Order: sequence, then structure tokens, then C-alpha cells
Amino acid sequence: MAGPVQSIERAAAILRLLAGEPRRLGLGEVAASLGLAKGTAHGILRTLQHVDFVEQDAETGKYQLGAALLHLGTSYLDINELRSRSINWADALAARSGESVRLGTPLEGMVLVVHHVFRPDDTLQTLDVGALLPLHASSLGKVLLAFGAVTVEPVLEAGLEAYTRHTLVTPERLTRALAEIRDLGWGSEVQEMSMGEAGIASPIRGHGGLVVGAIGLSGPVERICDGHGRPRPRLVTLLREAARAVSRELGAARW
Repeated sequence: MAGPVQSIERAAAILRLLAGEPRRLGLGEVAASLGLAKGTAHGILRTLQHVDFVEQDAETGKYQLGAALLHLGTSYLDINELRSRSINWADALAARSGESVRLGTPLEGMVLVVHHVFRPDDTLQTLDVGALLPLHASSLGKVLLAFGAVTVEPVLEAGLEAYTRHTLVTPERLTRALAEIRDLGWGSEVQEMSMGEAGIASPIRGHGGLVVGAIGLSGPVERICDGHGRPRPRLVTLLREAARAVSRELGAARW
């Protein structure tokens, strides 16, 4: 049986690298990150550019993912724009709140974490970029469901898996929770995906007011919530301000 094709593996590695960065990368950065010779990296990039999988900025010469990847059903350019428009606001939100910030978009019935800012302290943390979260058990996912970024019916038909004893596992409970999120304008999950953990999220809107993603704070339940298990109002306010700011960056009218 034939082994893997090295050039394809390298091309895939370059695409993953570009997808994981909020900014364009130069040839030297790509080569150094992947341990490739510049000539090798340049040849692969030129081939990917020829098929529109990669685009090169005319002024800086740096590379980003190209429009043809949209036809593969992943909307990488949309993700890159969302991330690049959000990065400064996400950093500021983490600094002001003291909590971890994640940015999510829908992907194949899950939430794809496309950006993650660590909590600004010295605790050990794991980078969540690229992680897939359940729609019904995460604050990011419930916001995407509530505001129509994802259709609810397929999620219900697939079944609602219980991650903890607090997970919403019946259609009735999830439907009520989504209606409440629409009324409030933000959503939460308290120990629904992991015991001891909580999160809050707010929708990010693009042109025409359509929800294109969600931004959220997450951390230990005692940091996110008060003694009664309710999200702290100060964190909700900071989160919603950041969501509005990112939405304006993406062309949404004031809301």
C-alpha cells in the first residue's frame, strides 16, 4: 500500500497554519513554523495560490487562505475575518474581565473555537483554538442556536447528549432556554458541559444583523457566577459591550 504523499501533507500543514492565525503570514514565518526550506514553502504556496486556496497580499507579500476554500464548505475566509476583527476586542475583554475569552462559529453541528485568549493570570491553561464544543451544552452554542446561526431541528433530532447532570437533555428544556436567551440577548451555561465550569456568551452580528458567531467568557463557576449560581452582571455587561464592538467592526448597525 502506498504511503502518504509528502507534498500534500506539507500543503495541508500550510493551510492549517494559515487557518489558525488571525493575521497574514510571510514566507519566512510559514517556513520557520513548519520547519521547511524557504524554497519548498514558496513552491507549495505558489501552487496553492494558483488554485485559489491561498491569496497573497499585493502590498506586503504575505499570505492568507483563499476564496476557493469556501467551495469546500468551511467558510474559512469568514472565520478569518471574524477572528481578525475580534482580536483586539477579545484581548481587551480578557484584560477587563480577568477571564478567558473564546470566539465560536458553527461547524458541522458543533461550535468551532476560532480564537481563544487566556485568562490573564499565571494559572496553567490549554489553548482551545480548533476545539469543537456541543451546541446544546455550551454558552457559545446555545447563543448560536437561539439567534438562528444554526437550525435547532437537526440538533434535537440527533439527540441531546448529557455531559453532566446539569446538561439540558430534553427538547422542552432546551427550547425554553433558547427563548430566554433571545429575550435577554445573551446566554449562559453553568456546569452543563463540565462540572465546576461556567460560561456566558453573546451573539456577534454582521451585515444585515445576521448572527455570524458568538463571543464568550468562561472559567470556574465561582468566578463567572455569584453565590446563587447566576452570572455576574459586571461580566455580562463587559461581554455584551465587546460583542457590540465586534459587530460594528463587521458592519452591523448599532443594536
